[in-house]
Amino acid sequence: MKPKNCLIFGASGQIGRNLIRSLTKNNIKVTALTRNIHQKGYILKTQANPGYLEIVEGSIFDYELTKKLFSNADICVNLVGILFEKGKNTFNNIHVEFPKMISKLASIYKLEKFVHLSALGIESAEDSIYAQSKLKGEKEILDNFGRTVIVRPSIVYSVDDNFTTQLMNLLRLLPIFPIYYNGRTKFSPIYCSDLTNSIRKIITDDIKENIIEFAGPEEMSFKDILEKLLLSIEKKRLLLPMPISIARMTAKIFELLPKPLITNDQLKLLKYDNVLSGKHKSNNDFDFDCSSRFEDEVNKYSYMWKNEGEYSKKKVN
Repeated sequence: MKPKNCLIFGASGQIGRNLIRSLTKNNIKVTALTRNIHQKGYILKTQANPGYLEIVEGSIFDYELTKKLFSNADICVNLVGILFEKGKNTFNNIHVEFPKMISKLASIYKLEKFVHLSALGIESAEDSIYAQSKLKGEKEILDNFGRTVIVRPSIVYSVDDNFTTQLMNLLRLLPIFPIYYNGRTKFSPIYCSDLTNSIRKIITDDIKENIIEFAGPEEMSFKDILEKLLLSIEKKRLLLPMPISIARMTAKIFELLPKPLITNDQLKLLKYDNVLSGKHKSNNDFDFDCSSRFEDEVNKYSYMWKNEGEYSKKKVN
């Protein structure tokens, strides 16, 4: 039987790379669009067996190129998203206009399925531009293409993430670490491979649910996460609650940087828990294995932030 072709947008991120491995191992061909094939191509080429991955260079807003890619696709997965705005990469362009465009193309070319990556907690965060753009994008997609599955995960972590790795970088360097809202915001971190294997099952098992929430097996506060990371890298740091007024001022300064550590919009998001809402079906309602535990997985790569580096590695089964 001819392998199905899955068109992936946002393939070079941690979720995209893991998804390519999962799909190609299961006889699904992948076409990946990337802005810079020389920068990202060599990474993507290692993720699949020869013949199962085609890498195309171009902009996600090149309509003619995108239309051509859809003409050869059976399935589309959209992983494109941003945490802060920069230039033309606004929340509206990336989270609303782009999903609207490709969901219309999915309808025109009668794709079997469209899978869209969103986020947990966005329904509650009414004062966050990020969250509201995500919700508006979801609505556009569902209005345009009925055979859509929207995936809403909590924080996704792995050795390739920008969450645990960035936090461990900061915890290694700073003797005092500021926490917002007393670190009470709750998360259910999900391991990247668990999420991508689930997305692959959404495709291969023909799951039709429009919105599925994804969470790992543990519910932890932000302070709990920091304490687990400190334990993992064998550091002791003072976790100091920061008044929100000062946090807003520092965020304004960070926003001037090319890649800000935190923005005022992200501060607003941190007010809201990032756990299962109970309003939609979750990974617990399907045959998905999302059982990887946060501490166990982080311990496999946290040695890079210890004083002895790789010489501090413990044997992990």
